[in-house]
Amino acid sequence: MLAFIGCIEGCLKSYILKPFENHSNKMAILDFNVVVESDIFLETYGGNMVKVVEGHRRYLGFKKTILPNTWVIVNLIDHYITEKLNWDDFSLLVNESHKDQMGKPITRLEILDSPKDEDYFYFNPHECLPPSTIL
Repeated sequence: MLAFIGCIEGCLKSYILKPFENHSNKMAILDFNVVVESDIFLETYGGNMVKVVEGHRRYLGFKKTILPNTWVIVNLIDHYITEKLNWDDFSLLVNESHKDQMGKPITRLEILDSPKDEDYFYFNPHECLPPSTIL
């Protein structure tokens, strides 16, 4: 979300941002609105704000939300830097490894006689969505 803070400060006139100065909560609200309404959201870390954004974007119709696999990306970057991969192969592998990481709906794992397996902060609101939106 820090990228959006920089974008907001670079895209808006300073007089528009004046009421938000020294008010991190107000700036967070501005960030939230920008990322929820954006065409594409790329998660850069896994904090609670990101989980709220992911859940809200799913609730609004599964807007494109990229969930990068940092382990895969770091390994591919290492291979690219050491010239084990050229740019075209690197790009292809990044895209292939993330084709199923775009924030689409997933069903929670259910184990008999056990609570549903989920994060402590639930950001995949299957139960909150109308059946027609669940793929």
